[in-house]
Amino acid sequence: MAIVDDMVCFSLYSASRATTRAYTELLAPWQLTYTQYLVLVSLWTEGDKPVREIGEMLQLDSGTLSPLLRRLEQKGFIERRRNGQDSRVVNVSLTPAGTSLRKDLAHIPAQIACGTGLPDMQSAKALLATLHRITTSMQEIPAAEQPSRK
Repeated sequence: MAIVDDMVCFSLYSASRATTRAYTELLAPWQLTYTQYLVLVSLWTEGDKPVREIGEMLQLDSGTLSPLLRRLEQKGFIERRRNGQDSRVVNVSLTPAGTSLRKDLAHIPAQIACGTGLPDMQSAKALLATLHRITTSMQEIPAAEQPSRK
């Protein structure tokens, strides 16, 4: 066993890469990326959203999010429209094709859940709680001061 196998950070990184790879393979027939899928899931479950909220939820900056949304729009799954009351706000909504895609992709969560190897929903919820705590704690760590070079 390599030394990195005993590092929590490497295990998180490795699990994240494996999960993303699994999603990539499952989403390939629809030519969707994992982050595009996450946008669709958000819209399926929560309805229309402003671009800003999608970016905050997925922790993506506008330079990453805008091209992602443009590709989903080009595929005919979403529409972006300026808010009539505030033209600075762009709302994202599903098209009929984006709504019907939900049925085509309904099998993916179960396949991913099976792939985790977790024995039951209670284990999954415990893992989620731990991951949320880690995320929150890591986001609270201040940036380390860089030593000055002389």
